[in-house]
Amino acid sequence: MLVIIKSAPDTPEGKRGIKLARDMAADVCLIQNAVYFAQIERLEGFCGRAYAVREDLQLRGLSEDDIERDLKVIGWDELVDLLAGEDKTIGAF
Repeated sequence: MLVIIKSAPDTPEGKRGIKLARDMAADVCLIQNAVYFAQIERLEGFCGRAYAVREDLQLRGLSEDDIERDLKVIGWDELVDLLAGEDKTIGAF
């Protein structure tokens, strides 16, 4: 399962999306302002696979040094492929 999150970490929607992914042992894809979750220690305790859209990271001034090293940076085309390969997708919080 994949949970798509678009809201920033300091919003109730963003927090709810991460909690849902944790509770369901799902992977997350961070888009728009949710890429701030990619910053070091923001996803602390998250066990699933985390993805962030490269273009959204760049638009917000986040570099590879600013983000968790286990996080996979993907492009929009890769996100489409990811969505096509999942049985279930939930989003966007």
